[in-house]
Amino acid sequence: MKTIGLLGGMSWESTASYYHALNEGVKAALGGLHSAKLCLYSVDFAEIERLQHAGDWDATAEILSRAARSVEAGGADFLLICTNTMHKVAPEIEAAISIPLLHIADATAQRLAGDGIRRVGLLGTRFTMEQDFYKGRIAAGYGIDVIVPNAQEQALVHRVIYSELCLGQVRDASRQHYLEIIASLHARGAEAVILGCTEIALLVQQAHTPVPLYDTTAIHAEEAVRLAV
Repeated sequence: MKTIGLLGGMSWESTASYYHALNEGVKAALGGLHSAKLCLYSVDFAEIERLQHAGDWDATAEILSRAARSVEAGGADFLLICTNTMHKVAPEIEAAISIPLLHIADATAQRLAGDGIRRVGLLGTRFTMEQDFYKGRIAAGYGIDVIVPNAQEQALVHRVIYSELCLGQVRDASRQHYLEIIASLHARGAEAVILGCTEIALLVQQAHTPVPLYDTTAIHAEEAVRLAV
């Protein structure tokens, strides 16, 4: 079994979901007392969040690149960045290490393409929804049209992620707002919706809506297990 490297702590709430999913996946694949071989570097998210909102992505890239080198030195065979947003600096992190990076957008897009999805909605942080590093990769690499909420809806989605979900707060009122936004994306032609922030699955699950949801945390973890075993 290969050792899975993890850059976590962004937030630790979703990193805990990764830890659980990876170990459940290995147990399902190999049975018995098998569990995942992991090397985790968990950063202080307050520092990362401050730099994100200041627009200092170079500084975040340097912090995460140092962390990635530590994970590689710890024996990881490949690396996962346990957050969608920080894939903005995935190229810098890849350049800092010699082990492969399993990109969350690629894993998600491959699942979408395999299911025949041609137009998809995207929920995530404001950075992920506004900027092109994520939706552009899916569109250019896989020919899938990606649509996002309007500006007011984006502000709400972003606020709930940072002010509630990253603090472990799951509120019914916020879930209802998210479900309304998901329905709006579906009405605009989205065949499915990407939960493109690793915390969103704490709030919204498939049982809450008839619109197909693609949980990036689960998809990323499933692909990592496949590679590991």
